[in-house]
Amino acid sequence: MTAPEIDEEPPEHRRYARYLQVLDGVPESVLEADEADLVAGILRDDCVSMAESAVNRHLERRAAHLLTGSGFPAWARMMAAVIGDRPFLVRRLREWTLLRTVALDEPWTAEELTGASDWFQRTASAAQVVTSPDALTLLAEHGRTRRVRNAASRRIEGPGQRTS
Repeated sequence: MTAPEIDEEPPEHRRYARYLQVLDGVPESVLEADEADLVAGILRDDCVSMAESAVNRHLERRAAHLLTGSGFPAWARMMAAVIGDRPFLVRRLREWTLLRTVALDEPWTAEELTGASDWFQRTASAAQVVTSPDALTLLAEHGRTRRVRNAASRRIEGPGQRTS
């Protein structure tokens, strides 16, 4: 006797896939109100972790695309209003905003960079958009992980200067 094959996904997996499909289909020129309504609707899902995961994927995609453009501040304010007090999403949006600050060579503090999450430090040390020698030096010296410190050090050394 063989066991029946189970190929039904849990309903939250299907909803997650559908949410990603809808959010990935959001054109870059979508109206803020439409994007806000989509995100707010997803965040009302009964499965909080799944909904926040889908919204985080959207936040990552949109933030990366808008990062150094003039539309980022308004988009970030809109997203902040929609995500409300969800700690993970609030922190991730705040760190995307900090990444933008560093990338645009606007004022930041050492405490902001050293107190940021591992995700932020990895992203900042590896992202080509971050070119601040001060930020890279700080991460090379005080990054939380060896991976961050090494990546920032390589960025400071520049291409072709590394010896093996």
